[in-house]
Amino acid sequence: MLDLALSILSSTWIFVVFKLYDVYKVQTLVAIIINYITACLTGFFLYQGPVAMGEIMSTSWVWGPFAMGILFITIFNLMAKTAQTSGVSVASVATKMSLVIPVIIGLIFYGEHLTFLQAIGILLALAAVYFASLKEKGITINRKDLILPLLVFLGSGAIDASIKYFEEKHLTDQEIPIFSSMVFGCAALSGLIYIGVGSKKQTLKINFKNVMGGIALGIPNYFSIYFLIRALRNNTWSSAAVFTLNNVAIVMLSTLLGILLFKERLSIKNWGGVVLAIISIVLVALF
Repeated sequence: MLDLALSILSSTWIFVVFKLYDVYKVQTLVAIIINYITACLTGFFLYQGPVAMGEIMSTSWVWGPFAMGILFITIFNLMAKTAQTSGVSVASVATKMSLVIPVIIGLIFYGEHLTFLQAIGILLALAAVYFASLKEKGITINRKDLILPLLVFLGSGAIDASIKYFEEKHLTDQEIPIFSSMVFGCAALSGLIYIGVGSKKQTLKINFKNVMGGIALGIPNYFSIYFLIRALRNNTWSSAAVFTLNNVAIVMLSTLLGILLFKERLSIKNWGGVVLAIISIVLVALF
């Protein structure tokens, strides 16, 4: 329970930092790369034991961080393009609705079971994500732009499903810090390659503001994954329940923090989403 709560708090802080990027005019792309480097170094710092690359390269999970690192940076850019073409609400809904992918995979491949009330809770969670994310007048997507939110949906679901797969099949408790660290390290490497390819399109500034923005994002970003993996190892809830509680609680908490810290105004639909989120959390957690 504590691990899940810490993962939710870490993930919610990420949204707060992104909001502060607008306030302080932080260059997002530079901060994102520094964020991944910071997250990688955080994991190496927390890893208890010698970091022997030979031993790491011989593990069964070594290929995972490379694949997930590429996926991380790719989905980030797809989310940005989705927000630009179809709106922030579409990008948010596509990202959080992807919780259905690890839920379905858990039920089919890992033999997990849901009670009737938990299933109802998951359906309510999807509705909660949709309504709480409606920060604009509505969600409209042109057919030609449909591919972007679909890719965000599939990619975000693939990330969560991958985390569950490696937690279930490959990782020991001692390997969680180094695995998480390598995921972010590979994401940083992918980002640097992306910058090298696209740097002609914009001027990148390595200054104090951008560096601090990356560090402020990188530490909670690392712990959001670290504590999520630890929560999945707990036998109290199935992975379906963990992913549902994690995603819905993040949406609810980030929405409420938006009101308190940034004076955001919610519509009736937004408040309905918050209420549905609370109900879904109660159903999934207690039943």
